[in-house]
Amino acid sequence: MKFLALLRALFSPAPRASPANWSARLRAGTALLVDVREPGEWSSGVADRAALLPLSDLDGPRHLWRDFLARAGDREVLLYCASGLRSGVAARTLAQEGLRAANAGGLSAWAAAGWPIVRPKAAGSDRRR
Repeated sequence: MKFLALLRALFSPAPRASPANWSARLRAGTALLVDVREPGEWSSGVADRAALLPLSDLDGPRHLWRDFLARAGDREVLLYCASGLRSGVAARTLAQEGLRAANAGGLSAWAAAGWPIVRPKAAGSDRRR
């Protein structure tokens, strides 16, 4: 029975954040936004206020993620990537570590919802105002 519970935890989808709630949560300061794409993907633009923290660092040494996670406190972490696949992996990883994390899908969903897409800063940067 424990094996089945482990499989469910590993393969269950991460919570999803709906576009209707994104801006309200971020502007209220109850959530943080993270772009988990790799640095080579950021040149096409990033969602305004997003911290740029690649999934490869979350799965690896966490040089960039460590400070961000220390500052996150009890705020929800909304994660996006190009399509929603990697952000789902990141959300599931963080949720398994006890953080409130949700998959916010792909960057195109942010643009379609009217969220500003801006020029990127360096990896690990935090675009929150």
